[in-house]
Amino acid sequence: MGREQWKKIWVGSAGNMVEWFDWFVYATFAVYFADAFFPEGNETANLMNTMGIFAVGFFMRPVGGWLLGRIGDRKGRKAALTLTVTLMSASAILIAVAPTYAVAGYGGVAVLLVARLLQGLSVGGEYAASATYLTEASAPGRRGFASSFQYVSMTAGQLVGLGLQIVLQRTLSEDALHSWGWRVPFIVGAAGAAIVFYLRRSLLETEVYAESGAAADESRGTLTALWAHRREAVLVMALTMGGTVAYYTYTTYLTKFLSSSAGMTKPTASLVSFCALFVFMCIQPLAGMLSDRIGRRPLLVTFAVGSTFLTVPIMTLLKHAGTFWPAFGLALLALLIVTGYTSINACVKAELFPTGIRALGVALPYALANALFGGTAEYVALWFKKAGAESGFYWYVAGCAAVSLVVYLTMRETRDIDLNRGAVQDPAGRVPEGLGKASPSTL
Repeated sequence: MGREQWKKIWVGSAGNMVEWFDWFVYATFAVYFADAFFPEGNETANLMNTMGIFAVGFFMRPVGGWLLGRIGDRKGRKAALTLTVTLMSASAILIAVAPTYAVAGYGGVAVLLVARLLQGLSVGGEYAASATYLTEASAPGRRGFASSFQYVSMTAGQLVGLGLQIVLQRTLSEDALHSWGWRVPFIVGAAGAAIVFYLRRSLLETEVYAESGAAADESRGTLTALWAHRREAVLVMALTMGGTVAYYTYTTYLTKFLSSSAGMTKPTASLVSFCALFVFMCIQPLAGMLSDRIGRRPLLVTFAVGSTFLTVPIMTLLKHAGTFWPAFGLALLALLIVTGYTSINACVKAELFPTGIRALGVALPYALANALFGGTAEYVALWFKKAGAESGFYWYVAGCAAVSLVVYLTMRETRDIDLNRGAVQDPAGRVPEGLGKASPSTL
């Protein structure tokens, strides 16, 4: 992989890290600011209200996926990446200055809601823009490795957020964190987004997009063009379903689960998440490299089988883990299983579509799946908890993984698809008879 390709991956990943830092710190710091925006009352109810607003951000992701996916296909990947980080910076500033319930009543909730809507727009386009960019910027035989850096950067953003939380927990009192300390990460996020905006302005367009002739096609990035690839779009939603539920269960929800259900202190729960996520981040490129050698489907199937049959016992044991090391071991096991999805899902989705519709083709169906399953995961978990049937959520996660397992077992391998031609090639570079364009029948 050449120096220029590494530069593209680095700049694209750095922006992705800041985007997801801003996105995840809302969830990780919700336990501290949930009571600030609602009247005093039941702590679980206030947390549910706050996470309900978190879920609203997910429902804006399809809009962001459509808008920024269209821009990515019509104006280029660079234009979409620059716009996403601008929107994220604005949303972080809004949350940082949002007035509390004691100051402005439900006015603070309104500001919080607007900020989450902007974040939803931004992240809805960021995933597809970065997935497409990282996949297109890599050499054909290294796409799994290169695209794995999307979840490296996503996890790095979450780790920075968790690390900042741990520092604040150890330097500020509980009262200070609930009073004003929770605003610090959003200020940091806004500053980071401003730096990334500068970096992305100098970003080079991918050669696949620049040389494809897609920019001259008037149908590029349109819903009409996406409709012609509707089967691939449905496939993206189906293969995302189990992965996104499992990912959000063991990342954003894990800290809350350990503190509220397993009885751990908040600092210990945060440390468990931080350590497990750090190892998880480090193994993403290794799994991506493995997929370049053996294909994407074996990793996806491994994830789905593990999540289907091990989610219930892992979550049950986590609830009774009690101390750091058992919780860390179980959390790491869960994230190792999830790696089969996270390390390669970006390139798998990008490989399904031709260049002129790739950004929108990844963005919209993925955002819809996240709105329905990923964004609601924590809310569903808290709903089961409030209803006194918390184990029901474990079976819900396992069921979603089972649906995706069926998809993984029936879909075709995408590793050898030529992004320039949308064709599947053999190792000698010949196009196998009968495959030609990547179409629903080849997938």
